[in-house]
Amino acid sequence: MTARARAWLLLFVMTGAAAQTPSPSNGANPVPFDTPGAASVPVLPSIAPPGPVSPTTIPTPTSGRASRPAPAVVLPASGALYVQRATQFATRCAQLNGLSLPAQSIGLPTRGAQIDSAAIVAATAPGNQNGEFCRITGSIRTIKPNTPDIHFDLNLPRRWNERALQIGGGGYNGVVVSGTGVMPFSPFRAPLGQGYATFGDDSGHVGTPALAVFGLIDEAVINFGYAHLKKTHDAALSLIQLVYGRAPEHMYFAGGSTGGREGYTVVQRFPDDYDGVIADSPALNFSGVRLFGVRIGQAEYASPGGFVPPALLERVYQRTLDVCDRLDGAADGIISDVSSCRAHEAEVIDPLRCPARARSDAPAPDTDACLTDAQLSTLVALRDGLNLPYRLAWDVHGYRGYNVFQGTRFTGMLGLAHDPARPPPVPTFVPNGYLYAQGDGYVRYFVTHDAGFDTMRFNVQRPGKYQAQLVALSGTIGAMNPDVSHFIARGGKLITLHGLADEVISPNTTIDYYNTLLTLYGFDTVNQFMRLYMVPGFQHGNGVFIPSVDLLGALDNWVTHGVSPETLVAADIAPPTNGRTRPLCRYPLFPRYVGKGSINQASSFRCDESPTP
Repeated sequence: MTARARAWLLLFVMTGAAAQTPSPSNGANPVPFDTPGAASVPVLPSIAPPGPVSPTTIPTPTSGRASRPAPAVVLPASGALYVQRATQFATRCAQLNGLSLPAQSIGLPTRGAQIDSAAIVAATAPGNQNGEFCRITGSIRTIKPNTPDIHFDLNLPRRWNERALQIGGGGYNGVVVSGTGVMPFSPFRAPLGQGYATFGDDSGHVGTPALAVFGLIDEAVINFGYAHLKKTHDAALSLIQLVYGRAPEHMYFAGGSTGGREGYTVVQRFPDDYDGVIADSPALNFSGVRLFGVRIGQAEYASPGGFVPPALLERVYQRTLDVCDRLDGAADGIISDVSSCRAHEAEVIDPLRCPARARSDAPAPDTDACLTDAQLSTLVALRDGLNLPYRLAWDVHGYRGYNVFQGTRFTGMLGLAHDPARPPPVPTFVPNGYLYAQGDGYVRYFVTHDAGFDTMRFNVQRPGKYQAQLVALSGTIGAMNPDVSHFIARGGKLITLHGLADEVISPNTTIDYYNTLLTLYGFDTVNQFMRLYMVPGFQHGNGVFIPSVDLLGALDNWVTHGVSPETLVAADIAPPTNGRTRPLCRYPLFPRYVGKGSINQASSFRCDESPTP
């Protein structure tokens, strides 16, 4: 697996951080600390670590769109002045050690923040490809003593491009996002290396993206749901203003999966704080996908014969390719025309059905060779999604299903269960399925507050005494609110990329949300602020086509210069087909082969709309 392919998985499953890969920068031109505009930055006011600082010495966070004074005109720095200003930057960085930020500098209730460390990372430091920067770690103190603090990292480059980027997490978070590596939305060079001030956090608990134990602590749940985003943003913005003497010209957010949900969360809850957002594969309906995961686990393990072995799942996938691969004009291993493929579903399923047994005492079919009725029921449940008799927050009544018979592969580490035996008390990803394992933790810790609860007996349709908690959670952790009018009004921009073959977060939920926006605001308004790219063959960070495309550059160009992104070109970083390209089409369009030219070149495809509604 390539480094950039690993970055997708790290973003979605682990954290927003990723390994660094050298490549030329194509981002905005950095403004070094020792150039015009930086020379006039005032000396840090009376910082004497480790003692606390008076609130009057801490800048009040301002919007990322705040106007800035014109930079002073100064002569180019001489060698001696260059060294002097580099030393000044290092001094300011070191002075942050032990600094306390007062609670009033953060827009939501906290007990303030503490800088745990601040040190210069030299441009020549081993493994550093980002130039010289100040690396800051800090803790935002929670209100209740039994609630874990929010831990964050902030990276301030000496050659700053006057932009800041907050980076989202993955899964249940629990790991601080470092913000120092390349990202799937910035694959050619790390944003930090391009001059962005970058920051991220652990959302207010220490663990892994698979652990939901913190769901027992109410304040930690609120932090995970939305509050950590605002708290970390405000703390980071205070520090940025303190070091550089001014707010960023533009503030961005970017993330995928949980980080994608976080992107939509800031659009809906904190629209004044961001000029642009990248929200990929967003877990918009977080409660819905967790409940659905429990329902699928029950179909596999609580329903007799419902387990579908990986070998049979692979047969379903290969049959789908046989039927639908050429619908887009090219036999390239990618099902691009998903809508047309739905009309061929019977052609996929019928040859895979087990033959009817003529006698009741006939031998049971080989369950690895054909689909029994029970196994097909599991897959149909996965396709149909969840329809609830009660309403979650924002009038949500369920969860949309997956493209099971249109090219989604459920055999990987994020797919369905691999082990036919009833799961242990704590199910895990590969043996018991990602959807079920994550849903199980959600129900036990967030919903029932009972670590020993058996989710095999949880009634998703009629949760009884747990229904009120489910509804409340869906409002705390979720981004299905269609009211984005404030973000639109102030000129914010939003880019979302989602794989049509995603096996973790249903792409159909993202499409439904987009269609809701079209209904509420009309195409012209949505077109002014949002771009949706649905990618054929792309799963949840993996797949037969893994797109590598500079969405951060596209977002910055849109925000800064008003150049709206249209059809983009994505390079495939899936190892077997690394290097082929495809047009990245705006939804509802998809890449169709024009009938001539190499099928490995984007120029041989055009963006087309499916004839099937």
